[in-house]
Amino acid sequence: MRVEIWADIACPWCYIGKARFEKGLAGFAHRGEVEIVHRSFELDPGAAPADGVPVLEMLASKYGVSREQAEAMEARVAEAAAGEGLGYRSDRIHGNTFDLHRLLHLAKERGVQDALLGALYRANFAEARPLGDTEALTGVAVAAGLAEQDVRRVLADGDAYAAAVRADEREAAELGARSVPFFVIDRRYGISGGQPAEVFRQALERAWEEGETSAPVDGGGQADAPGCEGDVCRPGTEK
Repeated sequence: MRVEIWADIACPWCYIGKARFEKGLAGFAHRGEVEIVHRSFELDPGAAPADGVPVLEMLASKYGVSREQAEAMEARVAEAAAGEGLGYRSDRIHGNTFDLHRLLHLAKERGVQDALLGALYRANFAEARPLGDTEALTGVAVAAGLAEQDVRRVLADGDAYAAAVRADEREAAELGARSVPFFVIDRRYGISGGQPAEVFRQALERAWEEGETSAPVDGGGQADAPGCEGDVCRPGTEK
């Protein structure tokens, strides 16, 4: 069984959704036969390529709210993250994630994609590290298992793995995915949003039992699922 996960490092529900999916997977009897493939999806491809802006400033500007209201929005997401044992800081920087996705494709070739993705999520959300800074990003990637010379080579060549990132994004569009995280099981069954772990476990079991008889992917997903579309994130209806 193959599970493909479209996500963006800037998306808090992708961060939370990864943890929830892994908990659901842990409760799946056939977890040893599941291949996980991480796919690229940029929520804000027009964001500044480096430096970026403080996330609270971005939220206040985007939604036309006060800083206090932006902090309250972040607090709700932080509560969901804490429920999964995840660190969450609101003094992080919002910026372009294209280079991060290019490095994830390098990491896939080197067999450390999941390790790098987890490291990038932690660096962004739990540590508020400036991933738009080449040295900071290189440090995270090397600690996750990539060779420093490979990381620097890719970051210096803007074309390296760019086509792979764009191909992932085209596939997401073809599947009808409008928001992330978006999980696809064997290209037959789709789940939108950072759903509870039990939802993922049940979906894996259903897909395993139904096999080729399961319904084709529907990228529309659950309208109330917690996730992000464009630079808008929705909390969902869960308590």
